[in-house]
Amino acid sequence: MPHVEEQPRRGSANEAAPAQPISGGQDGSGDGSPAATPPTTDHAPDTTQAAATEPAPAKAKRAPVASNAAAHALRLLHRARGTEAPQPSATAPDAPLALVIGGGISGLVAARELAASGHRVQLHEAGPVFGGCVGAHEVAGLVLDAGAESFATRSTAVADLLRELGLGDDIVTPEPGGAWLYLRRGGENVAQPLPATGILGIPGDPWADEVRRAVGRTGALRAAADLITPVSKKILEGEMSLGALVRSRMGSAVLENLVTPVVSGVHSADPDTLDVDAIAPGLRASVLKHGSLARAVAAMRAAAPAGSAVASLSGGMNRLTSALVADLKAAGVQLHANSQVAGIAPPAAGTGFRIELAPQAAADASKDARHEKESRHERHGRLAKEAAAEAGQPRELVADRLVVATGGETAVDLLCGIDAAFASHRPAPGAGISLVTLVIDKPELDDAPRGTGLLVAPTVDDVGAKALTHATAKWHWLGDESGPGSHVLRLSYGRLNDVASALVNADDASLRNAALKDASVLLGIEVTAGDLLGFDVVRYSGALPFATTGHARRVAAIRELASAHPGLDVVGAWLAGTGLASVVADTRKRLRITAS
Repeated sequence: MPHVEEQPRRGSANEAAPAQPISGGQDGSGDGSPAATPPTTDHAPDTTQAAATEPAPAKAKRAPVASNAAAHALRLLHRARGTEAPQPSATAPDAPLALVIGGGISGLVAARELAASGHRVQLHEAGPVFGGCVGAHEVAGLVLDAGAESFATRSTAVADLLRELGLGDDIVTPEPGGAWLYLRRGGENVAQPLPATGILGIPGDPWADEVRRAVGRTGALRAAADLITPVSKKILEGEMSLGALVRSRMGSAVLENLVTPVVSGVHSADPDTLDVDAIAPGLRASVLKHGSLARAVAAMRAAAPAGSAVASLSGGMNRLTSALVADLKAAGVQLHANSQVAGIAPPAAGTGFRIELAPQAAADASKDARHEKESRHERHGRLAKEAAAEAGQPRELVADRLVVATGGETAVDLLCGIDAAFASHRPAPGAGISLVTLVIDKPELDDAPRGTGLLVAPTVDDVGAKALTHATAKWHWLGDESGPGSHVLRLSYGRLNDVASALVNADDASLRNAALKDASVLLGIEVTAGDLLGFDVVRYSGALPFATTGHARRVAAIRELASAHPGLDVVGAWLAGTGLASVVADTRKRLRITAS
């Protein structure tokens, strides 16, 4: 897991060139690690779009689809099989209204699916920009990912979407350096390459040299016992945490020195709290089938698609947000930033949903709906007349379809307006994360001495960061853009131990100083303020929803409740799981089932 995916909600930025806050919709995507980048451990930047800023257009427009009956029937067949991209359509004025709450990636993807199915679509985002944790900031003249920087390639979900948006030719894979570990070994803290044969740090070969170096001879012997210890069918019974499975099969040394650093970097959580079936689907069944955890991991690795476990876009994952926004505008979707939804409720009569907007949001939505095609002169006159009457604008909309694509806490608070039974499913807040980006002049790093970055074990006592990504070593395009001698480092704060976790709430100057110190220790090369060309701090509060034990059961219960209200969908990382791959795949699957 040398490269990680993460998806957090943007909080605040700092110095160099401050990034704009990311929208309130939270859905999935890294953290500042080699294997992780902001809070999903897949973080990446793109120029954040303010509400008034036109996003960069997608590279190529999708080809129009013939409208004859035969072509339409064939198109429906392809859609059912999941082989055709949705096409933007000219929406009829009397088409059913679909409203999406939340402008993160899941909300944008949901809006796209609804527009393709012929709905009139409005999307309301509480924050000033769209894209959730997939945004950008500028540091020392470089446009960088402020959140998710990559996506998992375990499925084709994200790559398919990128191709539909005209970005397929710009998909790139990381440089081959791989991630390192920084851990406690024999009474001292050391750096070493992360074993390459594992899943979430679980080794496929417990006796491999790099595993023995990480856990010691005794730890490796305990891990190797997994190969000869019988597996009971009871392993499939009940709910189980990832930590419990690893500890029972391979012992504490593997859990603490290999699995915890990776899981902490990717999910900002303790393996003992994470549902193994949500984090590693099929792993328990594979253990039973192959007779050991190590053989199960090796088999799953062998069955995985060839190539890197993650990929990104040349120029940064933030380009995905820009392309989605441009695509939605071309399809006639009304995008409202700074648009707070105050509540949702059943309609007074009939079907659908009543959506209450905050006063300014309601005024803006009403104006946009009535005056989409007015001239500049007409708009000037109207605004003059409406300035005094704005407070009287309607505060409610009635929609035939409703998609709630916010973070879990906000989603449940809104959904309780439809059904009080949702209240018992309100998730605990996710972990807070602070990402510190340093752009430095340090030619000594040109040879990438620690690969694409390091994951830090919680047991070490001389580093406060949980992970460091050497971004210019990881992504060739960024190395070219920054030039020889200049390097981009991203450090993620939000550790599991109490002392280090306190750093997440430190002020920007303190985080900058901590990042310089930690980078020096982790890279084995002194990095000082004199080397600094620029820095920025991006904060995500409640960034990562935990897939805690029983996750699948809870998701099924929430979706069963939602299914009792025709036209309602609930999507986002808190249900789909951490990472762009999970969020995009789940959102498209849900909407393609229910869009019509």
